[in-house]
Amino acid sequence: MELRVLKYFLMVAREENITRAADRLHITQPTLSRQLMQLEEELGVELFKRGKHSISLTEEGILLKQRALEMTALEEKIFSDFSDRDGVLSGIVSVGSGELKSMGALAEQMALFGKKHPSVEFKVRSGVADDIKLKIESGAVDIGLLTEPVDISKYGFIRMRRKERWGVMIDRSHPLAERDSVTPEELLGIPLILAQRDSVRNEIANWFGEAFEDLKIAATCDLLYNTVSLVKNGVGAAVCIESDTLDDGLAFLPLRPSLETGSVIVWKKNRAQSPAVREFIAQLKNAF
Repeated sequence: MELRVLKYFLMVAREENITRAADRLHITQPTLSRQLMQLEEELGVELFKRGKHSISLTEEGILLKQRALEMTALEEKIFSDFSDRDGVLSGIVSVGSGELKSMGALAEQMALFGKKHPSVEFKVRSGVADDIKLKIESGAVDIGLLTEPVDISKYGFIRMRRKERWGVMIDRSHPLAERDSVTPEELLGIPLILAQRDSVRNEIANWFGEAFEDLKIAATCDLLYNTVSLVKNGVGAAVCIESDTLDDGLAFLPLRPSLETGSVIVWKKNRAQSPAVREFIAQLKNAF
C-alpha cells in the first residue's frame, strides 16, 4: 500500500466525486478509478458506495479514512522534523489534550515559545485521555495533557499545579441551580450524564459511595462540547470537570464533598524527539 494511493483515497473521500477528485489530483479519471479498485482488492473490502453522481464511504472506508489521515499527518510531521531553515528552530510540535482548565497554562507556554521561535508550528488535537495516549504511542502526538488517574510509567511527565474541579452542569431553570454545591443524595432521581472512561467512572463511583447504585444514568459522554449539547436539550445533568466555556443557560455546581483531579503533561520515554519538541519540553520543565 502506497502513501500516494492513500492520498488519492482521501481526496475522493473529501470530494465524494471521482471526476472532481481526479481534476484536483491532476490525473485522469480512469487512472484514479483503477488505483481505487486496486486498493480495495489489496484490502479485500469495499471502500465506497457508488451512486450515479456521487460516492460515499462504507464503514470500512470510514475506518481507512481515519487511519489514512493519521499516516499523512505523520508524513508531514517527519518532513517538518527534519526541516532546516538556516539554523532557525522550526518544525511541528503536536499537542494532544482533553478539555481541561489546565490547558490554559499550557497554551500560555505555547504562546511564549511561538514568540521566541516563530518558525515552529503547534498542532493541537483534542480528545479523551485514552485517544491521546494512543496518538502518543503511534507518534502522531508529541506531548499530551492528560487527567489523572493515568499510568505514567511509560512517559516522561510534568505534574500540573492546578487541579481540575468536578461538579454538576445543570440547566439554570432547575431548582438545584441556585445551590452553591451539590451532594450525592441531592442527585438521586435526577437523570445524569457520566463519563465513559472506566477510570473516571471509578472516581465518580467512589465519590457517590453506596448511592452510585441508585443513580439514574441517562447517557454517557466524554467530550465537553457534546455534553453541553445534551444538557441544553434536556437529556440530563452532567457530572463533569469545570470549564471556562460554560453556556449562559447552564450552571455549574461543585460537588460536596469536593472532588478534584490532577493533570499531567506527558511524552514518550526514550523516544528521539525533534529539536523543536525537545526545546519545548525543556521550557515546560522550567515553567512548571
